[in-house]
Amino acid sequence: MARPPLVFVLVGMEGPDPYSQAGGLGVRVTGLAHALARAGHETHLVFCGDPERPPVERHGHLTYWRVAQPVSARHPQGVYAGEAEKLSHLAASLPTWLVGDRLAPAIAAGCQPVAIFEEWQTAPWVRRTSDLLHAAGLRDRALLLWNVNNQFRLDGLDFGTLAFVAGLTTVSRFMKQLLLGRFGADAVVIPNGVPDDAFRPVPEDDVRLLRRAAEPRTLLLKIGRYDPGKRWLQAVRAVGQLRRQRRPVRLLARGGVEPHGVEVLALARALGLSVGAWDAPIGDARALADALLATAEVDVLELRSFLPADLLPVLYRAAGAVLANSGFEPFGLVGLETMARGGVAVVGATGEDYARHLHNSLVIETEDPVELALALASILDDPGRADRLRAAARATARTYRWPLILADDLVPRLPVLAARQGVSWPAPGRGRVPQRRG
Repeated sequence: MARPPLVFVLVGMEGPDPYSQAGGLGVRVTGLAHALARAGHETHLVFCGDPERPPVERHGHLTYWRVAQPVSARHPQGVYAGEAEKLSHLAASLPTWLVGDRLAPAIAAGCQPVAIFEEWQTAPWVRRTSDLLHAAGLRDRALLLWNVNNQFRLDGLDFGTLAFVAGLTTVSRFMKQLLLGRFGADAVVIPNGVPDDAFRPVPEDDVRLLRRAAEPRTLLLKIGRYDPGKRWLQAVRAVGQLRRQRRPVRLLARGGVEPHGVEVLALARALGLSVGAWDAPIGDARALADALLATAEVDVLELRSFLPADLLPVLYRAAGAVLANSGFEPFGLVGLETMARGGVAVVGATGEDYARHLHNSLVIETEDPVELALALASILDDPGRADRLRAAARATARTYRWPLILADDLVPRLPVLAARQGVSWPAPGRGRVPQRRG
């Protein structure tokens, strides 16, 4: 019997709208949804969307479902504004809608539904969805997965119940061991990916423009919230050490509004580094080059305006290194994106399974700024080594393209996850076998 067509339903708070993105989760689910749809699977992405956008938006095999829009309209600041009210609204309505409008109709049409719930907020929803399917006599026909991307807010969850009603997945071996050690939860690793367009050629004219604007210095880039776990202080101390060694570097910092930023910049000044801020809009590489030229004597330049998405690949490639040196990183999407663009990623030593020190990246094992400074000096003093890292990085990142993650990690794991959950696989019905895209 041919395997019935798979229908995927991805459920979580974040999604593709700017309103709906607060971190890597929105990037993850959007990339996964688009990859599934391009592989020919009917795919539904259910998220807390922009209240000003259509509640339903179709893109070929992919459909966006923006839920809780009336609540979002009362909280226009972003996806996690009014979070408690949104969670209450969705807990009361979303599971019933999922079963009645998405999962049951897919089963009736002879398809195999796979619902993937993301992060701690959805834990009550997946339990209620399982109960509703059971009441409808359909529990053995739908595969429910619950994926965890971070350790945030896990302590209050009932992992025994979660493991009973859903297959548990996570994004790295590091997170798998964390879940097993802290909660006794045995999750299956399905890594994140990067889209095919992450390998589109970066405009080399723009890369050269930024490097010329920075001369004779080498740019070091750090982007992320001002959070102590991001190891901003280590980065600043390493820059201070490199400057004392008369190595010509400057740090471009794009942080947030968190109070830790005050401590970061104060440390830079205490180390004798000159600090500047750039508030003017940066719409393209030319505008950023102008900012670099206008602040040529500044050691740490804080970029306070929004950086367009299409400028980031240019920055990743133009920088001598991208400092994604977090002390705790469940997966490290920025590091992988940097590698895909042919940049030198500097990562921590937690969930970045793809990283190999001095092979395709720089891996920093400790909080010691001396370690970071020595690693950076090893490529500043040897441009050939940096070139080799960039080439190996790009080759490694290609093995993490979303189509390969689907074909080699996600879809082959589904029968195992179904067996652990008591879901029949394949379900009765007829359909084509989706073709692998490599």
